[in-house]
Amino acid sequence: MSDLPRSVYVHVPFCRHRCGYCNFTLVADRDYLIERFLAAVDWELQQMPTSLEIDTLYLGGGTPTHLSERQLTKLFETIERRCKRAGNCEVTIEANPCDVVGRQETFKRLGINRVSLGVQSFDAQKLQQLDRSHTRNQIVEAIEACRSFAQSLSIDLIFAAPDETLNDWRRDLAELKGLPINHISTYELTYEKGTRFWNALTQGRHSIATEDLRLEMYDLTIAELANLGFCHYEISSFAKPGFESRHNTVYWTGKPFLAVGPGAAGYLNGTRYQNTQSVIRYLQQVEAGMSPVFDLDELPPMDRAKELLAIGLRRINGIAENDFRDVSGLSFEQCAQNALRKLSELGLLTSDGGTIRLTARGVRLYDSVAVEILGK
Repeated sequence: MSDLPRSVYVHVPFCRHRCGYCNFTLVADRDYLIERFLAAVDWELQQMPTSLEIDTLYLGGGTPTHLSERQLTKLFETIERRCKRAGNCEVTIEANPCDVVGRQETFKRLGINRVSLGVQSFDAQKLQQLDRSHTRNQIVEAIEACRSFAQSLSIDLIFAAPDETLNDWRRDLAELKGLPINHISTYELTYEKGTRFWNALTQGRHSIATEDLRLEMYDLTIAELANLGFCHYEISSFAKPGFESRHNTVYWTGKPFLAVGPGAAGYLNGTRYQNTQSVIRYLQQVEAGMSPVFDLDELPPMDRAKELLAIGLRRINGIAENDFRDVSGLSFEQCAQNALRKLSELGLLTSDGGTIRLTARGVRLYDSVAVEILGK
C-alpha cells in the first residue's frame, strides 16, 4: 500500500429484520452466521501487507449493535490487531435505539466515542410505516444512554415517507428541540428496486411525494435545523460546530480508506473496490482463501478528478482549487471547464477566491450538478 489509508470501514451485515425501504447488504434472522463473519473479517484484515495507524473507524451495516457484547468485543479485538488507533481516533458505530440501554459500559470499554442512531422518525405511525421496531420513548432513552460514553451523537431521519405532509415533517423536526445531539443526517425516502417498498409502489399501494413537496421538506429541514444551531455542512448532513463526521469527510475529500465485510466498498491507490454483496458468497470465498472483492475499478486520472469534484461539491463550503489540484493533479478547467461554465450560467455554482461551491439552488439540485460534471 503506497498510499496508506488512515480510515477503516467495517460492514456488519446483521439485523433483527429488514425494513421495507432497505436495500443494504444484510441478512435478518441469520445470527448463526455471526461467528463465521467474525472469522472472515479477521482473515480479510490479515491480508493487509502492513498494520495501519488510523484516525477514524466506522462500523456500519446492517446493525452493528445487533451483535452481542461478547461478539462486539471480539470484532474490536480483531480490528485492533491490524489497525492501531491514533490519538483522538473517531470511533463510530451505527446503532438501533433498542440496542443501547444497558450496554453503555461495554461501548465505553471498546472506545466507541461516536454513535449514529437509526431513529428515522419520532412519530409512532411513521415508524410503523417504515418498519421500525422502536418507539419514541426508546429513542429518548437511547439518546440519554449515549451521553454516558459518546463524545458525539448523530441521528438519522427520513422524510417524504408515504402520505407524509409538510406539517408531519415539521412536527418530526420539532422533536429535536432540547435533545442532546450534535449531528443529524436527513435522507429523502427512496424506492430501491427489489425492496418491499418498491413492490408496493409498482402495485399502486405507495405513491412518491411530488418533487415540489420533497423540495419543500428539504428547505424546511435546512431552516429548522439552522434555528436549532446546526450547520449545514454537506448535502444531507448537519452538525453543531466541531461535530462534523471526520470519517465521512474522508469520502468527500477523496482520501483513501480501507473497507472490509460483505458489500463493503473501499478506495486505495486510486482504485475503487467492492466486496461481494452476498453475505453467504462472501463467507464462502473467504473460507476458501479467496478474495471477496468482486468489483475493481482503477480510475483513469480524468475520471478520478471528475468524481472527486462531484463528491467534493457535496460539502456546502465547496472545494478549493489548490486542494483539488493536490489530490487530482488537475485544475478545475482541465477537469470540467464546460460543465462548470454551464452550471455557473444556470446559477447552480459560484466561485470565490479559488473555491467553487453550490449556490442555494445548486444544493437543492445537487443530483443534476453531479450528472453534468460526471458527463453521465
